[in-house]
Amino acid sequence: MIEIIAHNLGPIMFVSVMAMLLIGYPVAFTLAAGGLLFFFLGVELSIFAPTEIRLFPNLLAANANRTFDVMRNEVLLAIPFFTFMGLILERSRMAEDLLDTIGQLFGPLRGGLAIAVIIVGGLLGATTGVVAASVIAMGLISLPIMMRYGYNRSVATGTIAAAGTLAQIVPPSLVLIVMSDQLGRSVGDMYIGALYPALMIMAMYCAYIAVLTMIQPKWVPALPPETRTLGGGVVSLIAMIIISVAIHYAGMNVLYANMSYENRFVASATTATVFALCVSLVNRHFKLGLISRLTEQVIIVLIPPLALIFLVLGTIFLGIATPTEGGAMGATGALVLALIKRRLTLKTLKEALDSTTKLTAFVMFILIGARVFGLTFYGINGHIWIKELLLSLPGGETGFLVVVTVIVFILGCFLDFFEIAFIVVPLLVAPAEELGIDLIWLGIILGINLQTSFLTPPFGFALFYLRSIAPKKDWEDEVTGERIKGIDTTQIYRGVIPYIVLQFIAIMIVIFYPRIVTHYADDEVELDLDNVQIELPSLGGQDSEGNAVELPGLGGGGLQGGPNFGGDGNGGSGSGLPGLQLTPLGQPPAPSGGDAGGGAGTGDEGNAAPAPAFGLPPLDLNSTPPPDQ
Repeated sequence: MIEIIAHNLGPIMFVSVMAMLLIGYPVAFTLAAGGLLFFFLGVELSIFAPTEIRLFPNLLAANANRTFDVMRNEVLLAIPFFTFMGLILERSRMAEDLLDTIGQLFGPLRGGLAIAVIIVGGLLGATTGVVAASVIAMGLISLPIMMRYGYNRSVATGTIAAAGTLAQIVPPSLVLIVMSDQLGRSVGDMYIGALYPALMIMAMYCAYIAVLTMIQPKWVPALPPETRTLGGGVVSLIAMIIISVAIHYAGMNVLYANMSYENRFVASATTATVFALCVSLVNRHFKLGLISRLTEQVIIVLIPPLALIFLVLGTIFLGIATPTEGGAMGATGALVLALIKRRLTLKTLKEALDSTTKLTAFVMFILIGARVFGLTFYGINGHIWIKELLLSLPGGETGFLVVVTVIVFILGCFLDFFEIAFIVVPLLVAPAEELGIDLIWLGIILGINLQTSFLTPPFGFALFYLRSIAPKKDWEDEVTGERIKGIDTTQIYRGVIPYIVLQFIAIMIVIFYPRIVTHYADDEVELDLDNVQIELPSLGGQDSEGNAVELPGLGGGGLQGGPNFGGDGNGGSGSGLPGLQLTPLGQPPAPSGGDAGGGAGTGDEGNAAPAPAFGLPPLDLNSTPPPDQ
């Protein structure tokens, strides 16, 4: 019985720790305690399975270095930076401004408010990167408005929950930062690979709302005319967009033509953006009437967060900044925006710092616990068990991805993302690499998968966030004075089902069409080591007239097949400089009377200069050594 346990200690450890996590024990302490418990158990059982259990007491000291490796990981610095940026923007009521403005822009259309929620969800995802912040902010702001004007409750709640989860996959998501760290890949490549799938998912959400407007128009009504406080003016907005694009094009090809592509793009985009913003601010301050109120409001509200997104993601995509540096710039930019809007108070700053510190400590403790767990799990060959299990699946690459998708989806319904990322994801690296799977591609599939699990009833985290702020009882609307019915939990569950279906379709598209992710590698230059040629520069130089000058010969004849250090190839000094003229060891010196300045070994032995013999007798290999004295 003991031998059976020893030979299967890896599966027993994995199942035991996962069971404790599913029961609800704290993640960091469960991982660390499980790692230590099974470490001591493995040491005792190693005599029964010496080839499978490679643990010994002194190995436990390695946990100290593994913990400091976590502390030294600069990539993880991006987590507090992006978290702080998102919390500052959330508390400066940026979501409220965005929803109000974009709602006014799309309000005249059926489903316009739902489309505005999806777009704002993507923008919040690109600035906050935190699902809880996005869902709660949009739920508090847009849910009462959607209920007030007759939106179907399931459609409204499902749209808000799904749009909030876009923070899982839209760069600079915290999910992608942690995923790239655990997969051992660049955060920048992960961001570039996630860009097209994120835009595709947002387009699928909007397409679903567009279909609803045709089959169930009463579920997604347009805003009534009296609520459109900004009036019309879409033509003016289109004109400003065209002018800004023209300025950008002129900057790229005329104004900044002498710069590199990256600098040209940044400079021209900045010029066009500053132009549009200045026109809007001057028009509002002096009441010139050059553009409509709608255009003015859209530009003033949208440009600051879009500029912040470009400051973060644009610099990362163009290779100007690392993700950690981009996060630092984003945090600074968020503080500047909040200060400009006069919404940066000491209370806001303190709350954002407190929340950032708590989340960062949470992540660090989980990472430390995962390191303790990993040391033991790898020491009992648990990773080999996982690898062989996954490689034995039918279907090769596709079968592996489908099974992993199903497993991670089920775990995502019960476990938080960080738990899955630090425990499960590292175990998938070895089998994925053996199957030739691009790890960036795998990371994006897992990211979309975890986004889906956030929506899945009854355990989806986004559903809990929305349920916490959605009114259960009837309430009186402050604007209309009407009594509005509360929202049932089943209505929230029904609302997210279409979005879960869309998420699975998106996962299948990414699996069967990997180019949507792997385009990140298009600019990489592959180096063929077999065709590398190394050309050494000449060992000589050039004279004043540009003629090649070689080094003087080292004396004697030139080396066969070797470099000519000043000789003429036949032993002469091609540069006219005297050679060192060293004779072979033990041979008598050449007769005197030659040209002291000539080279040795020119074919004229009579003219050769005498060479020093260093006082050594001629070497005779056939001679008898002298007797000992």
